[in-house]
Amino acid sequence: MLRAAVLALSLLATPVLAQDAAFSRFLAALKPEAVASGVEPSTYDALTQGLTPDPRVPNLVETQPEFTAPVWDYIETRVTDGRIGRGRAALERNANLFSTIGQQYGVDPYLLGAIWGIETDYGAVLSNDSLIRPIVRSLATVTYQQRTRYAEDKADFFAALLLAQRNGGVSPVGSWAGAIGHLQVNPTNVIAHGADGDGDGRVDLHTSLADALATSAKFLRDLGYQPGMDWGFEVEVPQGFDYLLATRDQLRPISFFAERGVTRVSGRPFADANTPVFLYVPTGHRGPKFLMTANYLVLKGYNFSDSYAMAVAHLTDRLKGGGTFAAPWPRDTAFPNIAQRKSIQQSLKRLGLYDGAVDGRLGPITQAAYARFQAARGEIADGFITRAAADALAAAQ
Repeated sequence: MLRAAVLALSLLATPVLAQDAAFSRFLAALKPEAVASGVEPSTYDALTQGLTPDPRVPNLVETQPEFTAPVWDYIETRVTDGRIGRGRAALERNANLFSTIGQQYGVDPYLLGAIWGIETDYGAVLSNDSLIRPIVRSLATVTYQQRTRYAEDKADFFAALLLAQRNGGVSPVGSWAGAIGHLQVNPTNVIAHGADGDGDGRVDLHTSLADALATSAKFLRDLGYQPGMDWGFEVEVPQGFDYLLATRDQLRPISFFAERGVTRVSGRPFADANTPVFLYVPTGHRGPKFLMTANYLVLKGYNFSDSYAMAVAHLTDRLKGGGTFAAPWPRDTAFPNIAQRKSIQQSLKRLGLYDGAVDGRLGPITQAAYARFQAARGEIADGFITRAAADALAAAQ
């Protein structure tokens, strides 16, 4: 009985031991590249020797979920009355600091406050050990998974090692994806844009809100943030509008859209008709519509997700006392599952409208291709891909 139990335990342990061995070989193979990036061999050895994969890091190389949360769900679960109230109180408590950083870097303090709120609920999650942990292990695990962002993950892993090297060999702490501090900046961007906001000679985004705000403000400016410019405006679009003009490939002056009947939902005039913008219709012609400035694209440089950028932009306005979006979201929309999304891309490719990857990720390139398909059929060419799009494209083959 004892021998059988030992054998059973050994069989259960074998896959784990094999994974740990493969993980160690993977890290050993990365060492020359890490050293070439500036990591000392002794630092690499000290921080990776005996390291095992972090089981709390999600498997990022899994199939995309069959349902992608709509933008309104993303925004409404993050821009809540509670978060708005906590944000206003946090900004008031730190008014001098936000004013100083805002003036120094030319970045709207409310925008910094919104990023702080979306990322860590104004620092509340930073004391949660289940969410915040040493990121060298986390990023080693993410890099080992070799997802589509492998090059970026590897760069962040090396940057985390460099930050540890600067900190006496102690790994920085952050999220499972490696983002650090109050406003959650990934290690490569801490290296590139880190700023000492409190003047103590160190850049510590986890314990110093001043450092975190200064770093994110500098990061935004380095991405091209333009002081004094809003992120965008919710607008109304007249019937018969050519939605093929809703492309971010070319920014046009507000006057271009105003001449075609686009107006602000508030009824107020635009402050500067020469401001370059693009029309964004995240949920098609039935949902809210926006004229976005270049500063919105800067938010996408901070985090590439449009849903994230929209949430930050909206929370910025709500912290200032603004209201909800004027137009309702099309909540009755049925979205395609992963198989249907890939089918949509394959159909667009066969029709000569799309030359991107068939990966089920319906980003701006796929949406623009679908808009051209809609235009050819005499439909409103808003590029909004619903479950009906898969049927329409299948029928067009």
